[in-house]
Amino acid sequence: MSFLAKLKKWFGGKPKSKMTRIDVRKRFDLLNRTGQGSMSKVWKARDKDLGRTVCVKILDKEKTAKFEARFPMLANKPPEGLVCMGLRHKNIVRTLEYGISHEGDPILVMDLVDGDGLNLLVETRSPRLDGNRVNYLSQLAEALEYLHGQGYLHRDICPRNVMVDRESVVKLIDFGLTIPNTPEFCRPGNRTGTTDYLAPELIRRVSTDHRVDLFALGVTAYEMFTNGLPWEKAASLQTLLSHMNTAPKDPRDLRPDLDPETVKFLLKAVTRDRNERFQTAAEFREAIQKLPKKY
Repeated sequence: MSFLAKLKKWFGGKPKSKMTRIDVRKRFDLLNRTGQGSMSKVWKARDKDLGRTVCVKILDKEKTAKFEARFPMLANKPPEGLVCMGLRHKNIVRTLEYGISHEGDPILVMDLVDGDGLNLLVETRSPRLDGNRVNYLSQLAEALEYLHGQGYLHRDICPRNVMVDRESVVKLIDFGLTIPNTPEFCRPGNRTGTTDYLAPELIRRVSTDHRVDLFALGVTAYEMFTNGLPWEKAASLQTLLSHMNTAPKDPRDLRPDLDPETVKFLLKAVTRDRNERFQTAAEFREAIQKLPKKY
């Protein structure tokens, strides 16, 4: 299904005027690459129409089509731009416009977040994390609570998809795998996302729900507190499957100074049984806010 066909399907007719043809070379000065996914390129750009610096995400239509061919149920999901235009929350990056290039590639024009990726902060053990882990994770949980309230699952929560601006405001980004939280999209078979953050129910290929995002949020929290993962890094499918029969590492094995309540919180956040982990983003947020702020 083409990008325009998807828009017609989800709008129940013809696309809204917000979906426009964009001449990338004419409208933008592409300043430098800020990121690249498996199906997209992201640029810091000067928008000549808006007179400001923005973030431009250009999706590769051919790579997207190949990806959707592997997971047919995703071919019917709403386009990323359509999802993002409807999201307005202080902890979600704002999408200003979406459209399609003259080459037929979908384009999103977004606010440029002046800050760092959470993955960079974790990997470099940045001092910015000290005393802010609870704060950052609380904000991320707020974003997820809002997204779930809008009827969507993010499906790729991980540090790489979180930005922290210069004012320490967290912004959830990248909604390329986002799906409606409906039986059609939550049926078995959609094993997509970042490997080390996949919930056990995804790995087992059973029906899923919003708790896959909560598991990924839990792994993110575990990594932020310990600088490690609950399980061995999944270099292969076999390693990933082995997680199903292996308990997560005690966080104190990676960071001995953690207090008992924080350890208990982290282990609950990554429990393999979805009925025993946090059931909502609000529950996660309320629990983490009770932890010592020194972290």
